[in-house]
Amino acid sequence: MPHISPDADAFRPCIVIPVFNHGGAIAGVIDRLRSFGLPCWLIDDGSSADCATILDALAGAESSWVHLERLPLNQGKGAAFRHGLACAEQAGFTHVLQIDADGQHDPADLPKLLEQSRLHPEAVVTGVPIYDDSVPRLRLYGRYLTHVWVWINTASLQIQDSMCGFRLYPVPSTSQLMRQCRIGNRMEFDTDIIVHAYWDGAQIISVPTRVRYPEDGVSHFRMLRDNARISFMHARLFVIMLWRRMGLGPAIKPWTSTGKN
Repeated sequence: MPHISPDADAFRPCIVIPVFNHGGAIAGVIDRLRSFGLPCWLIDDGSSADCATILDALAGAESSWVHLERLPLNQGKGAAFRHGLACAEQAGFTHVLQIDADGQHDPADLPKLLEQSRLHPEAVVTGVPIYDDSVPRLRLYGRYLTHVWVWINTASLQIQDSMCGFRLYPVPSTSQLMRQCRIGNRMEFDTDIIVHAYWDGAQIISVPTRVRYPEDGVSHFRMLRDNARISFMHARLFVIMLWRRMGLGPAIKPWTSTGKN
Protein backbone atom coordinates (compact mmCIF):
# COMPACT_ATOMS: atom_id res chain seq x y z
CA MET A 1 0.00 0.00 0.00
CA PRO A 2 1.45 3.41 -0.95
CA HIS A 3 1.93 6.06 1.69
CA ILE A 4 2.39 9.77 1.10
CA SER A 5 4.95 11.66 3.17
CA PRO A 6 3.69 14.67 5.17
CA ASP A 7 5.80 17.10 3.14
CA ALA A 8 4.41 15.95 -0.23
CA ASP A 9 2.33 18.28 -2.39
CA ALA A 10 -0.87 19.37 -0.62
CA PHE A 11 -3.06 18.03 -3.43
CA ARG A 12 -2.67 14.25 -3.46
CA PRO A 13 -5.44 12.49 -5.42
CA CYS A 14 -5.93 8.78 -5.95
CA ILE A 15 -8.60 6.62 -7.60
CA VAL A 16 -11.16 4.26 -6.05
CA ILE A 17 -13.17 1.91 -8.26
CA PRO A 18 -15.90 -0.29 -6.73
CA VAL A 19 -16.13 -3.48 -8.79
CA PHE A 20 -18.92 -6.06 -8.81
CA ASN A 21 -18.76 -8.57 -11.67
CA HIS A 22 -17.39 -6.11 -14.25
CA GLY A 23 -14.72 -8.50 -15.46
CA GLY A 24 -15.36 -7.69 -19.10
CA ALA A 25 -14.87 -3.94 -18.74
CA ILE A 26 -12.47 -3.26 -15.87
CA ALA A 27 -9.25 -3.99 -17.79
CA GLY A 28 -10.21 -1.35 -20.36
CA VAL A 29 -10.96 1.17 -17.61
CA ILE A 30 -7.58 0.54 -16.00
CA ASP A 31 -5.82 0.82 -19.35
CA ARG A 32 -7.37 4.25 -19.97
CA LEU A 33 -6.46 5.47 -16.47
CA ARG A 34 -2.82 4.34 -16.58
CA SER A 35 -1.43 7.46 -18.25
CA PHE A 36 -2.62 9.75 -15.42
CA GLY A 37 -0.16 8.23 -12.96
CA LEU A 38 -2.58 8.13 -10.02
CA PRO A 39 -2.56 5.27 -7.49
CA CYS A 40 -5.73 3.23 -7.80
CA TRP A 41 -7.66 0.97 -5.46
CA LEU A 42 -9.92 -1.70 -6.94
CA ILE A 43 -12.51 -2.68 -4.34
CA ASP A 44 -13.87 -6.12 -5.18
CA ASP A 45 -17.41 -6.01 -3.79
CA GLY A 46 -17.95 -9.75 -3.53
CA SER A 47 -17.57 -10.52 -7.25
CA SER A 48 -17.86 -13.97 -8.79
CA ALA A 49 -14.79 -16.20 -9.09
CA ASP A 50 -14.33 -15.29 -12.77
CA CYS A 51 -14.24 -11.55 -12.08
CA ALA A 52 -12.08 -12.05 -8.98
CA THR A 53 -9.51 -13.88 -11.11
CA ILE A 54 -9.41 -10.97 -13.58
CA LEU A 55 -8.93 -8.50 -10.73
CA ASP A 56 -6.11 -10.59 -9.26
CA ALA A 57 -4.38 -10.60 -12.64
CA LEU A 58 -4.82 -6.83 -13.07
CA ALA A 59 -3.46 -6.07 -9.62
CA GLY A 60 -0.51 -8.35 -10.28
CA ALA A 61 0.31 -6.90 -13.70
CA GLU A 62 -0.14 -3.28 -12.56
CA SER A 63 1.19 -3.69 -9.03
CA SER A 64 3.11 -0.39 -9.13
CA TRP A 65 -0.15 1.61 -9.02
CA VAL A 66 -3.15 -0.73 -8.76
CA HIS A 67 -4.05 -2.13 -5.34
CA LEU A 68 -6.76 -4.71 -4.78
CA GLU A 69 -9.00 -4.84 -1.72
CA ARG A 70 -11.67 -7.50 -1.39
CA LEU A 71 -14.95 -7.47 0.51
CA PRO A 72 -16.10 -11.01 1.38
CA LEU A 73 -19.75 -10.39 0.43
CA ASN A 74 -21.48 -7.98 -1.93
CA GLN A 75 -22.41 -4.93 0.13
CA GLY A 76 -23.08 -2.32 -2.54
CA LYS A 77 -21.24 0.49 -4.30
CA GLY A 78 -21.43 2.79 -1.28
CA ALA A 79 -19.91 0.23 1.07
CA ALA A 80 -17.13 -0.49 -1.43
CA PHE A 81 -16.42 3.23 -1.83
CA ARG A 82 -16.35 3.65 1.96
CA HIS A 83 -13.71 0.92 2.18
CA GLY A 84 -11.64 2.54 -0.58
CA LEU A 85 -11.95 5.94 1.07
CA ALA A 86 -10.57 4.47 4.29
CA CYS A 87 -7.63 3.00 2.37
CA ALA A 88 -6.92 6.39 0.77
CA GLU A 89 -7.17 8.18 4.11
CA GLN A 90 -4.84 5.73 5.82
CA ALA A 91 -2.30 6.18 3.01
CA GLY A 92 -2.36 9.98 3.30
CA PHE A 93 -4.21 10.97 0.13
CA THR A 94 -6.24 14.19 0.17
CA HIS A 95 -8.75 13.46 -2.60
CA VAL A 96 -10.43 10.39 -4.05
CA LEU A 97 -11.62 10.07 -7.62
CA GLN A 98 -14.61 7.75 -7.91
CA ILE A 99 -15.19 6.20 -11.33
CA ASP A 100 -17.46 3.34 -12.33
CA ALA A 101 -16.04 -0.02 -13.36
CA ASP A 102 -18.37 -0.58 -16.33
CA GLY A 103 -16.65 1.79 -18.77
CA GLN A 104 -19.46 4.38 -18.92
CA HIS A 105 -17.24 7.30 -17.93
CA ASP A 106 -14.61 8.87 -20.15
CA PRO A 107 -11.25 9.12 -18.35
CA ALA A 108 -10.18 11.72 -20.94
CA ASP A 109 -12.27 14.19 -18.92
CA LEU A 110 -10.33 13.44 -15.73
CA PRO A 111 -7.95 16.45 -16.09
CA LYS A 112 -10.94 18.81 -15.98
CA LEU A 113 -12.11 17.33 -12.67
CA LEU A 114 -8.59 17.36 -11.25
CA GLU A 115 -8.07 21.01 -12.16
CA GLN A 116 -11.30 22.07 -10.44
CA SER A 117 -10.45 20.01 -7.38
CA ARG A 118 -6.98 21.53 -7.18
CA LEU A 119 -8.46 25.04 -7.40
CA HIS A 120 -11.25 24.24 -4.90
CA PRO A 121 -9.86 21.55 -2.59
CA GLU A 122 -12.86 21.54 -0.22
CA ALA A 123 -15.40 21.10 -3.02
CA VAL A 124 -17.07 17.98 -4.35
CA VAL A 125 -16.33 18.00 -8.08
CA THR A 126 -18.85 15.93 -10.00
CA GLY A 127 -19.40 15.01 -13.59
CA VAL A 128 -22.59 16.06 -15.37
CA PRO A 129 -23.29 13.52 -18.12
CA ILE A 130 -23.34 14.39 -21.79
CA TYR A 131 -25.10 11.35 -23.24
CA ASP A 132 -24.82 9.85 -26.67
CA ASP A 133 -27.56 7.76 -28.32
CA SER A 134 -26.64 4.69 -26.27
CA VAL A 135 -28.46 5.90 -23.14
CA PRO A 136 -31.66 3.94 -22.42
CA ARG A 137 -34.61 6.33 -22.58
CA LEU A 138 -36.25 4.93 -19.44
CA ARG A 139 -33.09 5.43 -17.41
CA LEU A 140 -32.81 8.99 -18.70
CA TYR A 141 -36.37 9.88 -17.67
CA GLY A 142 -35.83 8.31 -14.26
CA ARG A 143 -32.78 10.51 -13.71
CA TYR A 144 -34.83 13.65 -14.28
CA LEU A 145 -37.30 12.55 -11.61
CA THR A 146 -34.38 12.21 -9.19
CA HIS A 147 -33.09 15.64 -10.23
CA VAL A 148 -36.42 17.21 -9.28
CA TRP A 149 -36.41 15.55 -5.86
CA VAL A 150 -32.84 16.68 -5.24
CA TRP A 151 -33.73 20.27 -6.16
CA ILE A 152 -36.66 20.09 -3.73
CA ASN A 153 -34.59 18.60 -0.91
CA THR A 154 -31.79 21.15 -1.32
CA ALA A 155 -34.02 24.12 -2.28
CA SER A 156 -31.37 24.77 -4.90
CA LEU A 157 -30.36 23.98 -8.49
CA GLN A 158 -26.71 23.75 -7.50
CA ILE A 159 -26.58 19.94 -7.90
CA GLN A 160 -27.08 19.60 -11.64
CA ASP A 161 -26.83 15.80 -11.67
CA SER A 162 -26.79 13.76 -8.46
CA MET A 163 -26.44 10.30 -10.02
CA CYS A 164 -23.16 10.52 -11.92
CA GLY A 165 -20.53 8.27 -10.32
CA PHE A 166 -17.56 10.17 -11.79
CA ARG A 167 -16.46 12.47 -8.93
CA LEU A 168 -13.63 13.86 -6.85
CA TYR A 169 -14.19 13.97 -3.10
CA PRO A 170 -12.01 15.64 -0.45
CA VAL A 171 -10.99 12.79 1.83
CA PRO A 172 -11.15 14.29 5.38
CA SER A 173 -14.56 15.95 5.08
CA THR A 174 -16.08 13.03 3.16
CA SER A 175 -14.83 10.53 5.74
CA GLN A 176 -16.32 12.62 8.52
CA LEU A 177 -19.61 12.96 6.65
CA MET A 178 -19.90 9.20 6.14
CA ARG A 179 -19.22 8.58 9.82
CA GLN A 180 -21.83 11.08 10.96
CA CYS A 181 -24.66 10.50 8.47
CA ARG A 182 -26.62 7.54 7.27
CA ILE A 183 -25.61 7.14 3.62
CA GLY A 184 -27.15 4.38 1.49
CA ASN A 185 -24.84 1.63 0.30
CA ARG A 186 -26.38 0.67 -3.02
CA MET A 187 -27.91 2.41 -6.05
CA GLU A 188 -28.96 5.37 -3.92
CA PHE A 189 -25.39 6.09 -2.77
CA ASP A 190 -24.33 8.76 -5.30
CA THR A 191 -27.43 10.89 -4.72
CA ASP A 192 -27.53 10.35 -0.97
CA ILE A 193 -23.95 11.44 -0.32
CA ILE A 194 -23.98 14.54 -2.54
CA VAL A 195 -27.18 15.86 -0.92
CA HIS A 196 -25.68 15.36 2.53
CA ALA A 197 -22.47 17.05 1.38
CA TYR A 198 -24.47 20.04 0.13
CA TRP A 199 -26.38 20.26 3.43
CA ASP A 200 -23.02 20.18 5.21
CA GLY A 201 -21.91 23.29 3.32
CA ALA A 202 -19.78 21.73 0.59
CA GLN A 203 -19.36 23.58 -2.67
CA ILE A 204 -20.60 21.42 -5.55
CA ILE A 205 -18.75 22.00 -8.81
CA SER A 206 -20.19 20.43 -11.96
CA VAL A 207 -18.05 19.44 -14.93
CA PRO A 208 -19.61 18.20 -18.20
CA THR A 209 -18.39 14.72 -19.06
CA ARG A 210 -19.17 12.24 -21.81
CA VAL A 211 -21.07 9.12 -20.76
CA ARG A 212 -21.94 6.11 -22.88
CA TYR A 213 -23.76 2.86 -22.22
CA PRO A 214 -21.79 0.01 -23.84
CA GLU A 215 -23.96 -2.51 -25.69
CA ASP A 216 -22.28 -5.35 -23.81
CA GLY A 217 -22.20 -3.46 -20.51
CA VAL A 218 -23.22 -5.09 -17.24
CA SER A 219 -25.90 -3.28 -15.25
CA HIS A 220 -26.83 -4.30 -11.72
CA PHE A 221 -29.83 -1.98 -11.61
CA ARG A 222 -32.98 -3.89 -10.63
CA MET A 223 -36.06 -2.00 -11.71
CA LEU A 224 -38.41 -2.72 -8.80
CA ARG A 225 -35.96 -3.17 -5.95
CA ASP A 226 -33.68 -0.26 -6.77
CA ASN A 227 -36.45 2.16 -7.70
CA ALA A 228 -38.08 1.35 -4.36
CA ARG A 229 -34.78 1.95 -2.57
CA ILE A 230 -34.24 5.27 -4.37
CA SER A 231 -37.82 6.38 -3.66
CA PHE A 232 -37.37 5.61 0.04
CA MET A 233 -34.13 7.61 0.02
CA HIS A 234 -35.88 10.66 -1.47
CA ALA A 235 -38.64 10.40 1.15
CA ARG A 236 -36.07 10.07 3.93
CA LEU A 237 -34.11 13.08 2.67
CA PHE A 238 -37.33 15.10 2.43
CA VAL A 239 -38.18 14.37 6.06
CA ILE A 240 -34.62 15.22 7.16
CA MET A 241 -34.75 18.45 5.15
CA LEU A 242 -38.01 19.51 6.85
CA TRP A 243 -36.63 18.53 10.25
CA ARG A 244 -33.50 20.62 9.75
CA ARG A 245 -35.32 23.63 8.32
CA MET A 246 -37.63 23.68 11.34
CA GLY A 247 -34.54 24.02 13.51
CA LEU A 248 -34.87 20.54 15.01
CA GLY A 249 -31.59 19.29 13.58
CA PRO A 250 -28.30 20.69 12.26
CA ALA A 251 -28.81 23.77 10.11
CA ILE A 252 -28.56 23.44 6.34
CA LYS A 253 -25.50 25.51 5.60
CA PRO A 254 -25.84 27.84 2.59
CA TRP A 255 -23.58 27.28 -0.40
CA THR A 256 -21.50 30.30 -1.43
CA SER A 257 -19.51 30.98 -4.59
CA THR A 258 -16.25 30.68 -2.65
CA GLY A 259 -17.21 27.47 -0.92
CA LYS A 260 -16.84 29.16 2.50
CA ASN A 261 -19.61 29.62 5.05
